[in-house]
Amino acid sequence: MAGPFGVVKEQASGLYAQEMASRGFLAIAFDPSYTGESGGEVRDTADPAINSEDFSAAVDYLSCRDDVDPERIGIIGICGWGGFALNAAAMDTRIKATVTSTMYDMTRVSAYGYHDSTDEDARYGMRRQLAAARTADYASAAYSKPDMSAAAQSDEEPPQFLKDYTWPTTPPAWDARSTRAR
Repeated sequence: MAGPFGVVKEQASGLYAQEMASRGFLAIAFDPSYTGESGGEVRDTADPAINSEDFSAAVDYLSCRDDVDPERIGIIGICGWGGFALNAAAMDTRIKATVTSTMYDMTRVSAYGYHDSTDEDARYGMRRQLAAARTADYASAAYSKPDMSAAAQSDEEPPQFLKDYTWPTTPPAWDARSTRAR
C-alpha cells in the first residue's frame, strides 16, 4: 500500500498496513518512486507509468514470499496513489483485490482543475506558463518547484483539497523524510 501523494510510509500507508496486520493480513507499506526513502530524481513528482509499476513491484516481492498465497494478493492506494493502484490492477492479473481510500485523480485535476473548474482558455494559459517555466529551468540549469505561497496566503477560505494537501506538512503528521517537508 502507498499514499497519499508526497507523504511517506511512516505518515499514512504504514498506519494502514499496521491496521491490516492487526486484522490478520500480511501487509507492506512502501514509498513509491521519487518519494520518501525511494530513489529517483526529480523528487516530489508523479509518473503514472512508473508509479503504477511500483504497485506491481510490490506484488513481485509478495508473490515470491513463502508466507504469501500469490492467489490472494490485494493492494491499497491512498489519495493520489489510488489512481495508480487502479492502473496497476487493470494490467496486473496477480492483483486479486484493489482498494482506494479517498482516491484523487491527479491526472484529471492537473488537466481540468479541481471539480473541472478550468475552462479551455485557462488550461491553455497554464500550459503556456509551464512551457515558460521549462525554458527558464533549462536556461538556468536548475529545476524549480511551483510557487504555492499565493494560494496559502489568500484571504479566501481554501478549498478542501488544499487543506488536505497541506495536512502532511503540519504536526502531528509531519515527517522529515517526506518530500513535502523540504
